[in-house]
Amino acid sequence: MLSAMSTSLFFLFLALSLVKAASNPPCRFAPLSSLKDVVKDPEPFIHDVLYWEGKFAQPGVGYNGANGMTYDGTLLDQKTGLAHANGAGRHNFSAASKESLHVMVLAKALAGDAHAARFISPDSPSAASGKAYQVMQQKLATYLTFNKTYPGFGGLLPWYNNTYATLAPTDDWVDRVPGLDNGELLWAVYGAVQVLQSSSRPRYRELGDQWNAWLDYAKVHVAKMFYHGDGTVCAVVTLKQALAPNDPRQTYTCEGTGVLNDPYEGELFTWWLYFFGGLSDRDKRALWIAKRPQLMGTEYNKHGIGPITVQKGFWFSSHEQWKVLEMPYYDIKLVKRLYTNAERARTCNSAARHIPGEYASVNNVTDSTGEIIGYISNAGIPNISNQTKQELDVITPYAVFPTLLVEGERGRSVGMAWWWNMVMGKKMQNPYGSTESERVDGTAISSFVSWDSKITTVAALLGGVVDEVREKMKADGMYSEFLTVTKRDYSRVFTELKGEDVELCLPETRVPDTGLKDYAQCRS
Repeated sequence: MLSAMSTSLFFLFLALSLVKAASNPPCRFAPLSSLKDVVKDPEPFIHDVLYWEGKFAQPGVGYNGANGMTYDGTLLDQKTGLAHANGAGRHNFSAASKESLHVMVLAKALAGDAHAARFISPDSPSAASGKAYQVMQQKLATYLTFNKTYPGFGGLLPWYNNTYATLAPTDDWVDRVPGLDNGELLWAVYGAVQVLQSSSRPRYRELGDQWNAWLDYAKVHVAKMFYHGDGTVCAVVTLKQALAPNDPRQTYTCEGTGVLNDPYEGELFTWWLYFFGGLSDRDKRALWIAKRPQLMGTEYNKHGIGPITVQKGFWFSSHEQWKVLEMPYYDIKLVKRLYTNAERARTCNSAARHIPGEYASVNNVTDSTGEIIGYISNAGIPNISNQTKQELDVITPYAVFPTLLVEGERGRSVGMAWWWNMVMGKKMQNPYGSTESERVDGTAISSFVSWDSKITTVAALLGGVVDEVREKMKADGMYSEFLTVTKRDYSRVFTELKGEDVELCLPETRVPDTGLKDYAQCRS
């Protein structure tokens, strides 16, 4: 009787395992869909994307399981596609910008988002909320310990070394801290606090209050650290890490001539100063006056497409659009129309030039030894940018994330069509989802995975934390002012928008097959 029961249980377990395995896509799932499939209905494809991208956001790969903190990314074995054993090849350093992406997706899981659950806990989505709660607990404890150990940073994060359970500034950021990355983190946490504090679960609300206290501390010293009057905001501040912000021996100095006055992702930090820096009305106005020369319009009018009115980019890298993942810019119709035009230009530029993908700042390809050749910042669309000298040999899947946020389902379909087109290149899928980047000519890829090149896409698929930030801004009495100021400054520059009749473009060509072989652990 016992033997028969054991046999029955074995076959039941086997059957359940087979059902579970059948419901999960293979690692190299992109070739199982066609471009037409993805365009017609991207949701089944997105379901598979979230499953495999979620394999990156796991302890030992995307973050340190001992403290909940992100790693920058990790190199992959060039043959198998697996992370190297014992953390070899892992970038143990990271920054507030990577933390912001992690916090965004954790916040969505805490809110009960089904897509976020599939990403956070691919093999057990029902466990996602609890897992996200645990990681947010770990992060907070780590942040607080860092604040106590290095009080000079005023609650903000430099680039940090995450090799061990406790953080330390990397050697080149021992007495320095950036504004831009921290702006991204602060608003992500702001959205997460909204989720936690509005939860029906007491322990979630308690954690939300604790995170809110961390935010409050980050507000106290931000102007003293970064604001130097007349609208001047330091890009990077030098400091004495061991001294508290109020210590009379502490000094906060702008590093060099670098200022944070861009109308792109750096604007998130400007908003933090504006709302929480305790600035006078005069200084608040000065922030935007200082930024106005950088907010410019231009027209895309190439290859028989256009004119399309767009906001002039620095490089017109997709990375520059990060701010729309976190704040409700698209509640202003003019901004939404303008940024939709940007995606018309982005998609149609690549289609018309027969480029099989899109451009964003990203790690270059890896060499024969498996090392990254370098970082490519200057990747975008030169003719609608301030910086026209660019490197346009490498494309990256995450460049689609802004497209996913415009034109509703059409943007989602077109964005995922471009993502599909890029990952159809050899070795562009691995056991942790999409691969960092690839050459346009198909001759090489970057055998690397990172937060920037992967989870920006995931965050966009989840809608970022825009809804959560909007709700908290309303509760805090800031939402109307955000709309008024944003509309005022964009209306100064943009009156008539050309090109709104241009359709988002689909890819016209594929990455060439030059003989690269897919990773052994990720083949069709």
